[in-house]
Amino acid sequence: MRILLSNDDGVHAEGLASLYKELAKEHDVTVIAPDRNCSGVSNALSLQQPLRIQQMNTGFYAVNGTPSDCVHLGINSFMQDDPQLVVSGINHGANLGDDVIYSGTVAAATEGRYMGLPAIAVSLCQKQDGHFATAARVACDIIRHLGQHPLAADQILNINVPDVPYELLNGIQVTRQGRRHRAESMLKSQDPWGREIYWYGKVGQEQDAGPGTDFHAIANGYCSVTPLSVDMTAYQSMNEMQSWIEKL
Repeated sequence: MRILLSNDDGVHAEGLASLYKELAKEHDVTVIAPDRNCSGVSNALSLQQPLRIQQMNTGFYAVNGTPSDCVHLGINSFMQDDPQLVVSGINHGANLGDDVIYSGTVAAATEGRYMGLPAIAVSLCQKQDGHFATAARVACDIIRHLGQHPLAADQILNINVPDVPYELLNGIQVTRQGRRHRAESMLKSQDPWGREIYWYGKVGQEQDAGPGTDFHAIANGYCSVTPLSVDMTAYQSMNEMQSWIEKL
């Protein structure tokens, strides 16, 4: 299978290298990733600057853009043949619940789906020195089955993997997104010239994290696989909204 592999942690990230190593055993993999860490950029596109692509000593390609730029460039211009699957990851840290709104990892997969291709995002629930090989094996396990069980045309898979050896996983659960409380207050400080600066505080604590959620699966040693729809229309509200719009 031809796979376009990207991420948001950058072309030098350990998770990217681990996933490539495992995927390349079975597939034809092209890696196009940001030249720097782009965590939290969501679906941003670089519309105010040209994109440049450079091949690294590893054979990977680095782009001076966002994860969405990398996928768009790869599919729409750089690759001679369209990939059959877009894979994003392995992210250094979880993408659970509300995290998916901000995640560049999930955004790269979403861009692949917008371009008409099946796509998955893979994250390891540990930021560093984790079991990336575990997440890579889980991703390959799932990809093997996508041929017989293709994804719906408006969906991607968001995969989160506990930071444990592969043999200690309790299995895989299909989950829904949990939800966090609002983020903690921003941290106010000063730069060396006495000007006010602000840093984002910690993410909010888990609010909706019960059975069936991605949070609950990870907390209990299971891989979480959440199908995400890229069509954000709230269909259940359309009839009610139509009734009151007609009264305007």
